[in-house]
Amino acid sequence: MHQIPDLPRLLLVEDSDEDAATMREALELSGIPASLQRVVTGDGCMDALRDAASPPALVILDLNTPGMDGREALTLIKSDKLLKNLPVIVVSTSGNPRDVDFCYAAGANAYHVKPVKYPEHLNNMTELIIYWLGNATLPCRMLEHP
Repeated sequence: MHQIPDLPRLLLVEDSDEDAATMREALELSGIPASLQRVVTGDGCMDALRDAASPPALVILDLNTPGMDGREALTLIKSDKLLKNLPVIVVSTSGNPRDVDFCYAAGANAYHVKPVKYPEHLNNMTELIIYWLGNATLPCRMLEHP
């Protein structure tokens, strides 16, 4: 008897309801079966990662969230021996070179600036999902908990 694998899960760290709705629509348009879990703060991100029975396939991280921001969450993820291999994609309104350089130096796997126009943003997020969940080879497993 074959066990049906769990759907890949995306963890979306996004405080904007509109951007979260765009990501849900992009996931649907991608045609890739996956679930989407949304949190609105960096604290929520870390709680979701630490409390999950299994890690998400991908974290999509906004930088400017209330409370702990995405920069701090990214730093914590990439410095945690149990989470550091988790792909983290930053999606932000900031195109500031300091933010871009900071995120790559902290271990982000990619950085995308959110376009102002909705159709372009939706298309970019759909392509992002297709690439990361459909084309890229993701880590097979995270490090085991001690």
